[in-house]
Amino acid sequence: MTKQYHGLSRLDQLAKTCLEGNGPNAVFPRVLDRMLKRNPVHIENISHADVIDALTDLSVTMGKDEQTDGPAEAGMTFLGQFVDHDITLDATSALGSRIDPATITNVRTPNLDLDCVYGAGPEASPHLYGNGAAEQFLMFGREENHLDLARTCAGKALIGDPRNDENVIVAQIQSIFIRLHNILMTYRKEEGDKAKDIKACAMAGMEPEVWKDHVVPSLEDFEQVRRFIRLHYQYIVWNELLPSFVDQACLKAAWQGDLLPPMAPVMPVEFTGAAYRFGHATTQFQYKLRKGDAPMGLFSTLGFGPRPESANMEYDVMFHMKGGTAHQHARPVGTGLGLPLLNLPFVHDPIHLKDIDHTLTLDQSRNLALRNMIRDRYTYELASGQMAADHFKVSKRPPVPAPSRTRASGKPRCGSTVCRKPRTLAQAS
Repeated sequence: MTKQYHGLSRLDQLAKTCLEGNGPNAVFPRVLDRMLKRNPVHIENISHADVIDALTDLSVTMGKDEQTDGPAEAGMTFLGQFVDHDITLDATSALGSRIDPATITNVRTPNLDLDCVYGAGPEASPHLYGNGAAEQFLMFGREENHLDLARTCAGKALIGDPRNDENVIVAQIQSIFIRLHNILMTYRKEEGDKAKDIKACAMAGMEPEVWKDHVVPSLEDFEQVRRFIRLHYQYIVWNELLPSFVDQACLKAAWQGDLLPPMAPVMPVEFTGAAYRFGHATTQFQYKLRKGDAPMGLFSTLGFGPRPESANMEYDVMFHMKGGTAHQHARPVGTGLGLPLLNLPFVHDPIHLKDIDHTLTLDQSRNLALRNMIRDRYTYELASGQMAADHFKVSKRPPVPAPSRTRASGKPRCGSTVCRKPRTLAQAS
């Protein structure tokens, strides 16, 4: 048996062994890394301030204050955000400071294992769980709002990833999994027919000897419920979330493994820093939370604090449910973003970009589109979309042309791989 770490269940220890290199099965380094080459900004006869100005101008054109319905259910945007928080967390890099992705620890695991809900389990994350007979149940609810997340006296959510309290919708996606866990734990403790079904599903595909070796007996009920929910969560991601946004031909190719040459099984920074951020474009500028309510702005009721009962959501207005009401839709994937994302209300201080010694205004610091582009160009130095399409030979269309040579101010645009005054901006995206 591999060395046991204090506070980890044996099942989590098995995952730790595979993820962090402690044994012969070590194949998943818990860092980010690159798929493509660095694409740094090179400046000639132009300043980094001009680059930031050009990117600001571009970002402002992305803001949309009208509803445009795409095919996906509105809730899929926030389920996608929840999944992002379950598989990636870069707590190392700073906006505007260049960093080698291979040195960035991915605090989350890329396994779709709901560690953003469960933390490290009841032994290592006891603050997420109850006491006594409830020690394997997740904390949930407040006296003032029984459907809110459990919170400290300071109003901070007691959840595995604090980002899931960012807005009232993703917070209630988090709530679904907490409530499901507690319901199934109740069934498991009652030891009726439903408990047998939970156990049968949890044990599917698992050799009894492996389960016995890696599950502490006192946590057997908990681990059965957790695996049951993980398997269903993974089914939802593959069969409901991805088909909402991804062409079926691409999903078929992924299922058949006909995608990319073999590479180290790490989380690519091109995914976490760029490709998966398509989800921002699917955000509407306002939503109804309940039938009959007037639409409200995305951040009208702020996250990161106690949620009033008036902001409790009826899930069938965000997702298609059998017998439910007509649900809202996400924006189509594209270059527009719901206007609230260009003015994040929880950002209170201007950001200083250390590497280029430039301080953003507060408005710029609150602009999610601009923040994404600065992280892309200066922190991660990512390949452009055109470069990625060429590398993977997936584009059948002509390359996207470079933007116009100058901005309204007459200053040259910049933000590309190479910026020179005569040519200026953006030969890269």
